[in-house]
Amino acid sequence: MSKSKKYDFRPNEFVVYPAHGVGKVVTIEEQEVAGLVLELFVIAFEKDKMTLRVPTNKAIEVGMRSLSSPEIVARCMVTLKGKARVKRAMWSRRAQEYEQKINSGDLISIAEVVRDLHRTDDQREQSYSERQLYEAALERLTREVAAVAGSDEMDAQRKIDDVLMSRVVAA
Repeated sequence: MSKSKKYDFRPNEFVVYPAHGVGKVVTIEEQEVAGLVLELFVIAFEKDKMTLRVPTNKAIEVGMRSLSSPEIVARCMVTLKGKARVKRAMWSRRAQEYEQKINSGDLISIAEVVRDLHRTDDQREQSYSERQLYEAALERLTREVAAVAGSDEMDAQRKIDDVLMSRVVAA
């Protein structure tokens, strides 16, 4: 019996894990857990110095996906240019929604959080929790934009900053 299974992800390929962002599939290994032999994707998150093992049969179920297409990245940039939509709900409710969007792994949703929480120098100061959410969303967005473009994070960061600043100039 041959073990030629088709995987959605291959070693040395970048993937997005919703709760952690962009990682690289290092290898596919078998490991015995509680008497069961599991096949696992081993994913390295260089920046966080973290390794994650995801059962191959659960990868899609947990929301693991390939990098976004350049078209989706382009749509993100359009989203970033849009007007910030801040609901009038209590901060705790909005913070929860932002957290869910960030952890959804959906690039457009993450771009919405960056757009909504972005502040310029002349706007009111952000609270600590707003700043934390903004930076988490920005980091996820930057990493994926960089990985899709095949560039480094500094270039991606500049590109995102330019888009956010162009919005300010247009306003």
